[in-house]
Amino acid sequence: MSGSLLNCAEDSPSRVAVVTGAGSGIGRAVALALAGAGWSVALAGRRPEPLAETAALAGERARALTVPADVTRPEDVDALFSSVRECFGRLDLLFNNAGTFGPGGPVEDLAYEDWRGVVDVNLTGAFLCAQAAYRQMKEQHPQGGRIINNGSISAHTPRPHSVAYTATKHAITGLTKSLSLDGRPYRIACGQIDIGNAATDMTERMRTGTLQANGELAVEPVMAAGDVARTVLHMAELPLEANVQFATVMATAMPYVGRG
Repeated sequence: MSGSLLNCAEDSPSRVAVVTGAGSGIGRAVALALAGAGWSVALAGRRPEPLAETAALAGERARALTVPADVTRPEDVDALFSSVRECFGRLDLLFNNAGTFGPGGPVEDLAYEDWRGVVDVNLTGAFLCAQAAYRQMKEQHPQGGRIINNGSISAHTPRPHSVAYTATKHAITGLTKSLSLDGRPYRIACGQIDIGNAATDMTERMRTGTLQANGELAVEPVMAAGDVARTVLHMAELPLEANVQFATVMATAMPYVGRG
């Protein structure tokens, strides 16, 4: 695994963030919002080319580090955070964003390999990155930092045929609460953003019709990924004495509140 640096050695200090799943969608939007606000950003994801595209979109003046990494592999996660430490010297924020919906379908038809694939990315990957960030934030001087986990509306209530995704997103809530509690002595804050229908490749089906709880197909409203990014930026820039524990950002008219 290799990393690519843009303006890594610039003298002016800035806050440092790691964004996983930074090659597209919400991860890219958040990375660009952070870079635009003056943060140094490590862009992590499995494919180098989309990471390079995100770095290019951030502009020539951005302090960006692209690190291809598979969050399900402990050695990749270790290498990612080692690269961040070597390049920037500290870590102020992890946006734990990498995730997959996986194949849908009835519970009885879900293959073990498909279940395991979703759990490995959404839960184990989030834990490995949070653990590495926690260790670095605990050991650095000054001590502390912030972890923001990407939950989902599915951390509250499921869609039909989404057992693996929904189970992992409920588990992310437990991860968030445990990290928040265990991080208190070390000035490590942890919060969660639960997102509903941001316009990304993962939600493309919302535009053409997706299965509802009553068995019908319906087109659902979506919102811009940039609307999510602004919320993450607000959470990230709070002082460590304050924390947004849980935030829900959703397309206003999506079928979630009430009966639809």
